[in-house]
Amino acid sequence: MAQTKSHRFAGYGVLLAILGIVFMFFYSGLQNDQINIIQAFINEEGGGWSATLTQLPMTVGNFVCIALTFVYGTFFVKFGVKKPLVIIMIITALGTLGIVASNGLNCNGGVANGSYPLFFISLFIVRCGCMVLQMAGFQLVASWFIKARGQMMGIITLGSPLFSIVGTAGLTNVIAKNFNGDYRIFYVGVAIIVAVIAIVVAIFVKNTPEDVGLYPDGASEPPKSEAGEASTLTVKQVLSEGRAWLLIISFGAFQFIINACMGSMVVRYMSLGGLDVWLSATKWLAMGAAIGIPMSYIFGLLDDKIGSVKASIILGLTELIPVIALMVQPEGGSIPAMIVWGFGVACMTGGVPTMHPSITSYVYGRRDYQAANRVIMAIQLIPSAFAAMMMVTLISMGKANLAYGILIAVIIVGLIATFAMLKIRDANLEDRSYGKKQQ
Repeated sequence: MAQTKSHRFAGYGVLLAILGIVFMFFYSGLQNDQINIIQAFINEEGGGWSATLTQLPMTVGNFVCIALTFVYGTFFVKFGVKKPLVIIMIITALGTLGIVASNGLNCNGGVANGSYPLFFISLFIVRCGCMVLQMAGFQLVASWFIKARGQMMGIITLGSPLFSIVGTAGLTNVIAKNFNGDYRIFYVGVAIIVAVIAIVVAIFVKNTPEDVGLYPDGASEPPKSEAGEASTLTVKQVLSEGRAWLLIISFGAFQFIINACMGSMVVRYMSLGGLDVWLSATKWLAMGAAIGIPMSYIFGLLDDKIGSVKASIILGLTELIPVIALMVQPEGGSIPAMIVWGFGVACMTGGVPTMHPSITSYVYGRRDYQAANRVIMAIQLIPSAFAAMMMVTLISMGKANLAYGILIAVIIVGLIATFAMLKIRDANLEDRSYGKKQQ
């Protein structure tokens, strides 16, 4: 019987790993990275909408997602992951088809042959819908794993740097060279894939291991750290706790950085010499994204070995790398600086998605993860909502140094808050591998 349960858990584990990678792949692409593809082929120079206009639905969506984070999280707490996930994925698929219909591409006549209202609405829907993919992936891992939580987070979050390889870097070049700048086939493919995934989720995914008579990590008994009745955290309780605010500040800062850098990098490089400089940079972006794949797992492994707080301090320090590399880029671009930037992207795109849910689980535990996360994450998104727009605006005004100087200050604030969490105990310490050394 024990062996049968072990095999069953392994099957669910493999399914969750594959789906989690796919979730993060599309989340990363549709949340931030797609704007770099859009702005490469829709811009004022080519007869299309301005960078400000193409960025606007993403920025508005970022603000709306603040509220949606709480809404989605509440749905997960009340109904489980599956039902809300399937419904929102279908809506997101329809939004991608709207982007196709809105046109507006330089190669197709730009503004004259585009519908900005449809573009705005569709891109807004996609931005708001894709967030559920990340939240669902994190929730499923937090529910199904404790001992190997960090490593499983590291596995599914490799989907983020994977998109940077075949998505931002690969697709930009393919679309430019093989489709004459027409990216619509890309969005048709996204719509089909997302719809298929929704069907798979509806049929095979279970909200928790207990739903099928199993325990986290495939263990033979319930988690020791969850003895007693589960607490029911209210919004007021979360907001009254110092540990919640340390989480809000630390990863609010680290998320701000990734949104700011990834959402404005095409504008930064194009400001240094146009599309040629950006296409040159995408080669090193692909390199960084490739390195980001193992970096996702490395940060997850660090989480399981030394704890989420120490691993997050390492992450915060590495976030300085891409920011400084972008700041010092000269006119025409610098290959050495691009290489350093690529490595920084690897740490950032591999580490932030992995450590964000891990450290919330560290502080609140498996059972209270989403009850706390829906509040904490919503507040974290407030500054992140205007990160890319702030960067695009300042860079377009010729104030790139000021923009990146602000990001360095934000990282320092995040690190201070993370160091302050060193005294917080892992909520599931008794069931964590490194926990035995601390008991």
